[in-house]
Amino acid sequence: MTASDTLFDQDGVRLSVDDAVATVTLTNPAKRNAQSPALWRALTEAGRRLPGTVRIVVLQGEGKSFSAGLDRQAFTPEGFDGEPSFLDLARGSDEALDAEIAAYQEAFTWWRRADVVSIAAVQGHAIGAGFQLALACDLRVCAEDAQFAMRETSLGLVPDLTGTHPLVSLVGYARALEICATGRFVHAAEAERIGLANVVVPLAELPAATADLTAALLAAPRDAVVETKALLRGALGRTYEEQRVAERAAQARRLRDLAGLGE
Repeated sequence: MTASDTLFDQDGVRLSVDDAVATVTLTNPAKRNAQSPALWRALTEAGRRLPGTVRIVVLQGEGKSFSAGLDRQAFTPEGFDGEPSFLDLARGSDEALDAEIAAYQEAFTWWRRADVVSIAAVQGHAIGAGFQLALACDLRVCAEDAQFAMRETSLGLVPDLTGTHPLVSLVGYARALEICATGRFVHAAEAERIGLANVVVPLAELPAATADLTAALLAAPRDAVVETKALLRGALGRTYEEQRVAERAAQARRLRDLAGLGE
């Protein structure tokens, strides 16, 4: 592929690929990259179209904000054109409601798949669904003006776009509950202090810092990174002894591979 080939561009989402690095860009800065079911379908499709050569996926938003969350049109009686409104969903069966939310969640799940490392480059507002999209990624590089907030509870809802598990994993139960239940802003400096942000830089340096992290991740052999990511992802669900076993098995695979004895 040539530099930055665009593979997909619709409904506020653009996917471009430059060798081992894919960039997914939210492209509706006029609405602060507000989200909708159409955008979620586009994000899901971007994940499906990701070439197998990609090792790093960078997620970014055009304009002043990463993503200001769910488009407020969702809360109107008519909702989005051609989409079931929230009221329509509430009136449907349990099965239909569950299936619809599960489809929305698909936009947020593929970022943590084992064969890639995903980086959210966050500036400005990351609210609600925007916060959860940043949490969907493995790593977060933040500008000094980044502001996270989980506003769902304030609206009488809960965060349901896969954000609760990574949030608790990163900051702990008590802090996660306080952030979600109050809906308050978590600014960049606090985000770095409590583990939400891997690094915080001045806004002008956000692209360079993201590129530096990408280069550092690409420096290690792909298979070693894939095995390490899987090992760390599974750690919270294992006991100490189970993790020891998993470490030994992963290392055995790596040693055999390096010796030319892998499958």
